[in-house]
Amino acid sequence: MANKYRMEGLVMKSTGSWYLVRTNDGELYRCRLRGKIKLKDLKVSNPVAVGDVVAFELEEGGESTGAIYQITERENYIIRKSTHKTAHSHIIAANIDRALLVVTLVSPRTSFGFMDRFLVTAEAYDIPVTLLYNKSDLYDAETAEYQQQILNMYAQIGYPGIICSTVSGQGLPEIQEILANHKTLFSGHSGVGKSTLINRLAPGLELKTNEISDYSDKGKHTTTYAEMFELAPDTFIIDTPGIKELGLVDIPKEELSYFFPEMRERLNLCKYYNCLHINEPNCAVLQDLKVGKISLTRYESYRSIMDETDNRR
Repeated sequence: MANKYRMEGLVMKSTGSWYLVRTNDGELYRCRLRGKIKLKDLKVSNPVAVGDVVAFELEEGGESTGAIYQITERENYIIRKSTHKTAHSHIIAANIDRALLVVTLVSPRTSFGFMDRFLVTAEAYDIPVTLLYNKSDLYDAETAEYQQQILNMYAQIGYPGIICSTVSGQGLPEIQEILANHKTLFSGHSGVGKSTLINRLAPGLELKTNEISDYSDKGKHTTTYAEMFELAPDTFIIDTPGIKELGLVDIPKEELSYFFPEMRERLNLCKYYNCLHINEPNCAVLQDLKVGKISLTRYESYRSIMDETDNRR
């Protein structure tokens, strides 16, 4: 006979010590971890993440509180190096259908290095990404032309993009179509307008937003913890704290090029099967880089990851 105090649910919010868990019938419970849950081969600062499906047991005498004792195996996740614990990682969210990376050319500018690191992480876990090029209302004609060039460059290698603005409403209907019937992660640097964008797409949420600092042209963190919201039946979005720097986790250097689609399709064309595309003779990637068939900015991102240099340029 089933234990009436044992339940299963979806983690909607994580604050580090407490988790908001939603059952299939829509009931919400505040839960904490029972003891230590060890994840196989994964050293993380947060064993439970938003998007996890967990089993929990109601606490006696507690009002809608429970103890999580099991995590269902994850289909995928987005992960980064922990900013607080050395040698640990931090899971941003789990069991995602797709990710929307909000980027901006101005106020503030999102670096190609950051974008490409996010795309590599998503590629490693088979998560489709659409790039949202936000704040198009701030563009002059020259910037708008450059934006289109960037959109085309990423679209050619499999990352579609939408140019959007919360001021003019450009691109919002297309984003709404993408969200329907999916669990979608929103991510990006602080200050790119992520929370404002979500508020336009789902006005009822009323997420906190902040202005850009005039002094630094950097965004201030408005989202403190990752949180999932239900917009409609089977339609969820996950809002995440703004990321300053995205450290990659557990991708060996000899496998890195596999997660750059334009390099992956040339893997069998290099002279050496273990080519790292740095200075090897008869390297298909370097040959196509010279003639402009591979983007220089993408290749620079590849090299900065290989060399473990800063990704905020």
